[in-house]
Amino acid sequence: MALKVTIIGATGYAGGELCRILLHHPKIEFAHLMAKSSAGTYMREHHPHLFPLANVLIEPTDIGVAANSDIVFFALPHGQSGKMTAELRALGSDALAIDTAADHRLSDPKEWQHYYHSEPQEPWTYGLPELRGRDYVQREQLRDAREIAVPGCNVTAVTLGLQPAVFHRIVDTSRMVATLAVGYSGAGKALKPHLTAGVAIDNAQAYSVGGTHRHIPEILQNFRVAQPVDAPEPQITMTPVLIPAVRGILATLTAPLLDTSIDVHALWKDFYANEPLIDVMPQDTYPTFAQVRGSARAAIGVTIDKRSGQLVVISALDNLTKGTATQAVQSMNIALGLPEDTGLPITGVAP
Repeated sequence: MALKVTIIGATGYAGGELCRILLHHPKIEFAHLMAKSSAGTYMREHHPHLFPLANVLIEPTDIGVAANSDIVFFALPHGQSGKMTAELRALGSDALAIDTAADHRLSDPKEWQHYYHSEPQEPWTYGLPELRGRDYVQREQLRDAREIAVPGCNVTAVTLGLQPAVFHRIVDTSRMVATLAVGYSGAGKALKPHLTAGVAIDNAQAYSVGGTHRHIPEILQNFRVAQPVDAPEPQITMTPVLIPAVRGILATLTAPLLDTSIDVHALWKDFYANEPLIDVMPQDTYPTFAQVRGSARAAIGVTIDKRSGQLVVISALDNLTKGTATQAVQSMNIALGLPEDTGLPITGVAP
Protein backbone atom coordinates (compact mmCIF):
# COMPACT_ATOMS: atom_id res chain seq x y z
CA MET A 1 0.00 0.00 0.00
CA ALA A 2 1.31 3.46 -0.92
CA LEU A 3 2.35 5.88 1.81
CA LYS A 4 0.45 9.18 1.76
CA VAL A 5 2.67 12.29 1.65
CA THR A 6 1.91 15.95 2.35
CA ILE A 7 4.35 18.67 1.32
CA ILE A 8 4.00 22.02 3.09
CA GLY A 9 5.66 24.71 1.00
CA ALA A 10 5.18 22.81 -2.25
CA THR A 11 5.50 25.86 -4.51
CA GLY A 12 9.07 26.79 -3.48
CA TYR A 13 12.27 25.39 -4.97
CA ALA A 14 12.76 22.76 -2.26
CA GLY A 15 9.09 21.77 -2.34
CA GLY A 16 9.10 21.48 -6.13
CA GLU A 17 12.22 19.36 -6.09
CA LEU A 18 10.69 17.08 -3.48
CA CYS A 19 7.68 16.67 -5.77
CA ARG A 20 9.93 15.85 -8.74
CA ILE A 21 11.81 13.18 -6.81
CA LEU A 22 8.77 11.66 -5.12
CA LEU A 23 6.89 11.37 -8.43
CA HIS A 24 9.30 8.51 -9.22
CA HIS A 25 9.16 6.85 -5.80
CA PRO A 26 7.38 3.49 -5.97
CA LYS A 27 6.04 3.63 -2.40
CA ILE A 28 4.68 7.19 -2.35
CA GLU A 29 1.31 8.75 -3.13
CA PHE A 30 0.64 12.49 -2.84
CA ALA A 31 -2.10 13.36 -0.36
CA HIS A 32 -1.82 17.16 -0.12
CA LEU A 33 0.36 19.88 -1.63
CA MET A 34 0.10 22.96 0.58
CA ALA A 35 1.36 26.53 0.66
CA LYS A 36 0.38 29.82 2.23
CA SER A 37 0.27 32.74 -0.20
CA SER A 38 -0.18 30.57 -3.30
CA ALA A 39 -3.11 28.53 -1.96
CA GLY A 40 -5.88 28.28 -4.53
CA THR A 41 -3.50 28.25 -7.50
CA TYR A 42 -2.39 25.26 -9.54
CA MET A 43 0.97 23.54 -9.51
CA ARG A 44 1.49 24.39 -13.21
CA GLU A 45 1.71 28.06 -12.24
CA HIS A 46 4.71 27.38 -10.01
CA HIS A 47 6.39 24.24 -11.38
CA PRO A 48 5.39 23.92 -15.05
CA HIS A 49 7.96 21.15 -15.54
CA LEU A 50 6.04 18.81 -13.22
CA PHE A 51 3.52 17.71 -15.84
CA PRO A 52 1.87 14.92 -13.78
CA LEU A 53 1.02 17.49 -11.08
CA ALA A 54 0.04 20.35 -13.41
CA ASN A 55 -3.65 20.40 -12.47
CA VAL A 56 -3.21 19.76 -8.74
CA LEU A 57 -4.72 22.58 -6.69
CA ILE A 58 -2.49 24.05 -3.99
CA GLU A 59 -4.27 23.77 -0.64
CA PRO A 60 -3.92 26.25 2.23
CA THR A 61 -1.53 25.09 4.92
CA ASP A 62 -3.54 23.13 7.46
CA ILE A 63 -1.65 21.03 10.00
CA GLY A 64 -4.85 19.29 11.04
CA VAL A 65 -5.28 17.97 7.51
CA ALA A 66 -1.58 17.17 7.08
CA ALA A 67 -1.58 15.21 10.34
CA ASN A 68 -3.50 12.38 8.71
CA SER A 69 -0.68 11.67 6.24
CA ASP A 70 1.98 9.03 6.71
CA ILE A 71 4.78 11.50 5.93
CA VAL A 72 4.85 15.30 6.16
CA PHE A 73 7.62 17.33 4.53
CA PHE A 74 8.14 20.91 5.64
CA ALA A 75 9.79 22.86 2.81
CA LEU A 76 9.64 26.33 4.32
CA PRO A 77 12.02 29.23 4.99
CA HIS A 78 14.05 29.07 8.19
CA GLY A 79 12.10 29.94 11.30
CA GLN A 80 8.66 29.02 9.94
CA SER A 81 8.43 25.26 10.42
CA GLY A 82 9.16 25.05 14.15
CA LYS A 83 5.69 26.12 15.31
CA MET A 84 4.03 23.89 12.72
CA THR A 85 5.99 20.82 13.71
CA ALA A 86 5.05 21.43 17.36
CA GLU A 87 1.39 21.69 16.33
CA LEU A 88 1.67 18.42 14.38
CA ARG A 89 2.83 16.55 17.46
CA ALA A 90 0.30 18.31 19.70
CA LEU A 91 -2.41 16.82 17.50
CA GLY A 92 -1.07 13.36 18.31
CA SER A 93 0.01 12.67 14.72
CA ASP A 94 2.39 9.76 14.23
CA ALA A 95 3.43 10.99 10.78
CA LEU A 96 7.10 10.88 9.86
CA ALA A 97 8.02 14.59 9.88
CA ILE A 98 10.90 15.82 7.71
CA ASP A 99 12.05 19.46 7.79
CA THR A 100 14.27 20.84 5.01
CA ALA A 101 14.85 24.13 6.87
CA ALA A 102 17.28 24.79 9.71
CA ASP A 103 14.75 24.90 12.56
CA HIS A 104 15.63 21.51 14.05
CA ARG A 105 19.30 21.11 13.01
CA LEU A 106 21.30 22.75 15.79
CA SER A 107 21.78 21.14 19.18
CA ASP A 108 23.15 24.31 20.83
CA PRO A 109 20.35 26.86 21.42
CA LYS A 110 22.88 29.68 21.82
CA GLU A 111 24.21 29.05 18.32
CA TRP A 112 20.68 29.19 16.94
CA GLN A 113 19.95 32.47 18.69
CA HIS A 114 23.25 33.96 17.51
CA TYR A 115 22.79 33.08 13.83
CA TYR A 116 18.99 33.04 13.43
CA HIS A 117 17.92 35.63 16.03
CA SER A 118 14.83 33.75 17.22
CA GLU A 119 13.78 31.13 19.72
CA PRO A 120 15.42 27.73 19.15
CA GLN A 121 13.50 24.54 18.46
CA GLU A 122 14.13 21.02 19.68
CA PRO A 123 16.87 19.28 17.64
CA TRP A 124 15.71 16.37 15.51
CA THR A 125 17.52 13.33 14.12
CA TYR A 126 20.02 14.72 11.64
CA GLY A 127 19.49 13.64 8.04
CA LEU A 128 23.06 13.15 6.81
CA PRO A 129 23.40 9.35 6.56
CA GLU A 130 27.10 9.48 5.65
CA LEU A 131 28.14 11.36 8.81
CA ARG A 132 30.08 9.21 11.24
CA GLY A 133 32.43 9.26 14.20
CA ARG A 134 34.60 6.62 15.88
CA ASP A 135 31.70 4.81 17.50
CA TYR A 136 28.85 6.64 15.79
CA VAL A 137 27.09 6.20 12.46
CA GLN A 138 24.36 8.70 11.60
CA ARG A 139 22.66 6.20 9.32
CA GLU A 140 21.91 4.06 12.36
CA GLN A 141 20.33 7.02 14.14
CA LEU A 142 17.94 7.46 11.22
CA ARG A 143 16.54 3.95 11.40
CA ASP A 144 12.99 4.20 12.78
CA ALA A 145 13.35 8.00 13.29
CA ARG A 146 10.06 9.90 13.35
CA GLU A 147 11.48 13.43 13.05
CA ILE A 148 14.30 14.29 10.64
CA ALA A 149 16.16 17.57 10.11
CA VAL A 150 17.66 17.76 6.62
CA PRO A 151 21.16 19.35 6.56
CA GLY A 152 21.99 22.60 4.81
CA CYS A 153 23.28 22.32 1.25
CA ASN A 154 26.59 24.11 1.90
CA VAL A 155 26.94 22.10 5.09
CA THR A 156 26.65 18.87 3.14
CA ALA A 157 29.29 19.87 0.59
CA VAL A 158 31.79 20.94 3.27
CA THR A 159 31.09 18.09 5.69
CA LEU A 160 31.40 15.34 3.07
CA GLY A 161 34.54 16.90 1.60
CA LEU A 162 36.50 17.33 4.83
CA GLN A 163 35.01 14.59 7.01
CA PRO A 164 37.73 11.99 6.29
CA ALA A 165 40.44 14.49 7.27
CA VAL A 166 38.67 15.39 10.51
CA PHE A 167 37.87 11.74 11.31
CA HIS A 168 41.50 10.65 10.86
CA ARG A 169 42.88 13.89 12.37
CA ILE A 170 45.36 14.45 9.54
CA VAL A 171 44.87 18.25 9.35
CA ASP A 172 45.01 21.24 11.65
CA THR A 173 41.26 21.50 12.25
CA SER A 174 41.62 25.01 13.67
CA ARG A 175 42.61 26.35 10.23
CA MET A 176 40.12 24.84 7.79
CA VAL A 177 38.96 27.06 4.91
CA ALA A 178 35.94 26.62 2.64
CA THR A 179 35.25 28.71 -0.46
CA LEU A 180 32.08 27.73 -2.27
CA ALA A 181 30.76 28.59 -5.73
CA VAL A 182 26.99 28.45 -5.30
CA GLY A 183 24.06 28.51 -7.76
CA TYR A 184 21.25 31.01 -7.26
CA SER A 185 18.53 28.47 -6.46
CA GLY A 186 20.10 28.12 -3.02
CA ALA A 187 18.66 31.54 -2.17
CA GLY A 188 15.07 30.41 -2.76
CA LYS A 189 12.35 31.92 -4.93
CA ALA A 190 11.75 35.17 -3.02
CA LEU A 191 12.47 38.20 -5.20
CA LYS A 192 15.39 40.27 -3.87
CA PRO A 193 17.36 43.03 -5.65
CA HIS A 194 20.69 41.18 -5.54
CA LEU A 195 19.10 38.06 -7.06
CA THR A 196 17.71 39.68 -10.20
CA ALA A 197 19.09 38.80 -13.64
CA GLY A 198 20.62 42.24 -14.09
CA VAL A 199 22.84 41.64 -11.07
CA ALA A 200 23.38 37.90 -11.40
CA ILE A 201 24.36 37.51 -15.05
CA ASP A 202 28.07 37.95 -15.80
CA ASN A 203 28.80 38.57 -12.14
CA ALA A 204 29.97 36.85 -8.95
CA GLN A 205 28.98 37.91 -5.43
CA ALA A 206 30.48 36.84 -2.13
CA TYR A 207 27.99 36.82 0.72
CA SER A 208 27.86 36.09 4.46
CA VAL A 209 31.57 36.91 4.69
CA GLY A 210 33.68 36.89 7.85
CA GLY A 211 32.12 34.05 9.81
CA THR A 212 28.53 35.24 9.47
CA HIS A 213 27.07 32.40 7.38
CA ARG A 214 24.35 30.48 9.20
CA HIS A 215 25.71 27.11 8.13
CA ILE A 216 28.97 27.50 10.08
CA PRO A 217 27.69 26.21 13.46
CA GLU A 218 26.09 23.25 11.71
CA ILE A 219 29.36 22.33 9.97
CA LEU A 220 31.24 22.53 13.26
CA GLN A 221 28.56 20.46 14.97
CA ASN A 222 29.17 17.74 12.35
CA PHE A 223 32.94 17.89 12.76
CA ARG A 224 32.59 17.43 16.52
CA VAL A 225 30.81 14.17 15.74
CA ALA A 226 33.44 13.09 13.20
CA GLN A 227 36.61 13.92 15.14
CA PRO A 228 38.28 11.86 17.89
CA VAL A 229 37.01 12.63 21.38
CA ASP A 230 40.28 14.23 22.49
CA ALA A 231 40.58 16.53 19.44
CA PRO A 232 40.58 20.32 19.93
CA GLU A 233 37.61 22.49 19.01
CA PRO A 234 37.32 22.69 15.19
CA GLN A 235 37.17 26.03 13.37
CA ILE A 236 36.44 26.94 9.78
CA THR A 237 36.49 30.08 7.66
CA MET A 238 33.72 29.87 5.08
CA THR A 239 33.05 32.17 2.13
CA PRO A 240 30.23 31.33 -0.29
CA VAL A 241 30.14 33.07 -3.69
CA LEU A 242 27.06 33.32 -5.90
CA ILE A 243 27.91 32.61 -9.52
CA PRO A 244 25.74 32.73 -12.69
CA ALA A 245 24.39 29.18 -12.34
CA VAL A 246 20.95 27.97 -11.34
CA ARG A 247 21.94 24.96 -9.27
CA GLY A 248 25.05 23.41 -7.86
CA ILE A 249 27.75 23.86 -5.24
CA LEU A 250 31.47 23.50 -5.96
CA ALA A 251 33.37 23.72 -2.67
CA THR A 252 37.13 24.27 -2.54
CA LEU A 253 38.28 23.10 0.89
CA THR A 254 41.77 23.48 2.32
CA ALA A 255 43.55 22.79 5.61
CA PRO A 256 47.19 22.40 6.71
CA LEU A 257 48.25 18.75 6.64
CA LEU A 258 50.01 17.31 9.66
CA ASP A 259 51.82 14.76 7.48
CA THR A 260 52.25 15.35 3.73
CA SER A 261 53.35 11.76 3.11
CA ILE A 262 49.78 10.47 3.58
CA ASP A 263 48.09 8.99 0.51
CA VAL A 264 44.99 11.16 0.79
CA HIS A 265 43.35 9.75 -2.32
CA ALA A 266 43.51 6.21 -0.95
CA LEU A 267 42.23 7.43 2.43
CA TRP A 268 39.17 9.15 0.88
CA LYS A 269 38.46 6.13 -1.35
CA ASP A 270 38.53 3.84 1.66
CA PHE A 271 36.43 6.16 3.83
CA TYR A 272 33.61 6.32 1.28
CA ALA A 273 34.02 2.83 -0.20
CA ASN A 274 30.60 1.68 1.00
CA GLU A 275 28.68 4.88 0.35
CA PRO A 276 26.44 4.42 -2.72
CA LEU A 277 25.83 8.14 -3.29
CA ILE A 278 29.37 9.50 -2.91
CA ASP A 279 31.92 9.26 -5.71
CA VAL A 280 35.59 9.86 -5.03
CA MET A 281 37.13 10.95 -8.33
CA PRO A 282 40.19 9.22 -9.84
CA GLN A 283 43.59 10.55 -8.80
CA ASP A 284 44.25 14.10 -10.07
CA THR A 285 40.72 14.64 -11.39
CA TYR A 286 38.11 16.90 -9.87
CA PRO A 287 34.31 17.16 -10.03
CA THR A 288 32.15 19.72 -11.83
CA PHE A 289 28.61 21.02 -11.48
CA ALA A 290 27.54 19.10 -14.58
CA GLN A 291 28.48 15.69 -13.18
CA VAL A 292 26.06 15.93 -10.28
CA ARG A 293 23.34 18.24 -11.62
CA GLY A 294 19.93 16.69 -10.96
CA SER A 295 21.38 13.64 -9.21
CA ALA A 296 21.44 12.35 -5.65
CA ARG A 297 25.22 12.00 -5.71
CA ALA A 298 28.11 14.02 -4.35
CA ALA A 299 31.49 13.91 -6.11
CA ILE A 300 34.82 14.59 -4.39
CA GLY A 301 38.37 15.10 -5.62
CA VAL A 302 41.33 15.28 -3.24
CA THR A 303 45.03 16.11 -3.49
CA ILE A 304 47.98 17.70 -1.65
CA ASP A 305 49.58 21.04 -2.42
CA LYS A 306 53.03 19.83 -1.37
CA ARG A 307 54.67 23.21 -1.72
CA SER A 308 52.40 24.76 0.91
CA GLY A 309 51.67 21.58 2.85
CA GLN A 310 47.92 22.00 2.35
CA LEU A 311 45.22 19.43 1.84
CA VAL A 312 42.97 20.44 -1.08
CA VAL A 313 39.52 18.90 -1.52
CA ILE A 314 37.02 19.76 -4.27
CA SER A 315 33.47 18.75 -3.42
CA ALA A 316 30.49 19.07 -5.79
CA LEU A 317 26.78 18.45 -5.38
CA ASP A 318 23.45 19.76 -6.59
CA ASN A 319 22.10 22.00 -3.84
CA LEU A 320 18.49 21.07 -4.65
CA THR A 321 19.05 17.30 -4.73
CA LYS A 322 21.88 15.94 -2.56
CA GLY A 323 21.82 19.33 -0.83
CA THR A 324 18.10 19.12 -0.06
CA ALA A 325 15.42 16.93 -1.67
CA THR A 326 17.19 13.65 -2.40
CA GLN A 327 18.91 13.81 0.97
CA ALA A 328 15.47 14.21 2.56
CA VAL A 329 14.13 11.22 0.62
CA GLN A 330 17.28 9.17 1.31
CA SER A 331 16.77 9.77 5.03
CA MET A 332 13.06 9.01 4.69
CA ASN A 333 13.87 5.69 3.02
CA ILE A 334 16.20 4.70 5.87
CA ALA A 335 13.63 5.64 8.51
CA LEU A 336 11.01 3.55 6.71
CA GLY A 337 13.28 0.53 6.33
CA LEU A 338 13.48 0.86 2.53
CA PRO A 339 16.68 0.60 0.44
CA GLU A 340 18.07 4.09 0.86
CA ASP A 341 18.43 4.80 -2.87
CA THR A 342 14.77 3.95 -3.61
CA GLY A 343 13.36 6.49 -6.06
CA LEU A 344 16.54 8.55 -6.20
CA PRO A 345 18.10 9.76 -9.49
CA ILE A 346 21.68 8.47 -9.47
CA THR A 347 22.86 9.99 -12.76
CA GLY A 348 23.43 13.65 -13.55
CA VAL A 349 21.94 15.77 -16.34
CA ALA A 350 24.39 17.10 -18.94
CA PRO A 351 25.03 19.19 -20.93
